[in-house]
Amino acid sequence: MRIPIEGEVTYSFEFFPPKDIEGEDRLWSAMGALEEISPDFISVTYGAGGSTRDRTIRITSEITARTGIPTVAHLTCVGSTRDELLEILTRYKDAGIHTILALRGDPAGGPRATWVTAPQGLNHADELVSLAADFGGFKIGVAAFPDGHPASDGNFEKDIEVLLRKEERGATFATTQFFFDVDKWKVLTDRLAAKGSNLPIIAGILPVTSVHQLTRMAELSGTPIPVAISEAFAKVESNPDDVRKLGVEIATKLCEDLLEAGAPGLHFYTMNTSTATREIFAQIKDKRRR
Repeated sequence: MRIPIEGEVTYSFEFFPPKDIEGEDRLWSAMGALEEISPDFISVTYGAGGSTRDRTIRITSEITARTGIPTVAHLTCVGSTRDELLEILTRYKDAGIHTILALRGDPAGGPRATWVTAPQGLNHADELVSLAADFGGFKIGVAAFPDGHPASDGNFEKDIEVLLRKEERGATFATTQFFFDVDKWKVLTDRLAAKGSNLPIIAGILPVTSVHQLTRMAELSGTPIPVAISEAFAKVESNPDDVRKLGVEIATKLCEDLLEAGAPGLHFYTMNTSTATREIFAQIKDKRRR
């Protein structure tokens, strides 16, 4: 994948491994619709607790083979021994994947559940970064949290120190959890820069198409939903088309503000659909051409 450099912006999309054949058909359909945008990379997640690990490996490998678009494969510490993680890195490398997103991952009960280290496994993402760096052959991305990591209990300085440690161990870029306040991204990047960091912080964008889905994801991730946004969605939640339109409007404005603030990249959490993301992208590109 292309790491953002000063003056350039990357555009990328994230998908999750489907649970069945119908879901896989929807994924390939969405991916085909987005392929014309020529994204800088596509990423594929693990499921909760690492439950879709094998599908992640297979789907990520197939994306690379089918499309030629650079693919970022998620790798988490959840439920894996050190040797198993090395085996997965080998499988990724053999499949032609050159970039991973190294994450601790969430326990099966969600990010606020008690973390239990797998026997002979790893405890934190920085250990996984070191493992991948020592293995060699990969660009390594990590996660960043503009609203703070749920496990940090509001200690934002701790989050900054964790990101710096990941960078020291070999991370070359970060992608954020979704958020709604551009000032949170600014604070995060300014704090890192003040500490001497050169880590590009790609902004994660969630095009909201379902109020229920938004509420559920916010609960799982610990991302606060601003009152104004929550109230706006409450007024239209009975009409799916109005929800999607509002979601596109909010996400487009956030993207425009982030680009104005100097964000090096926008990473769209597609939820395996394409319509909203394509609308947002078209509006952003149209405005930047003016």
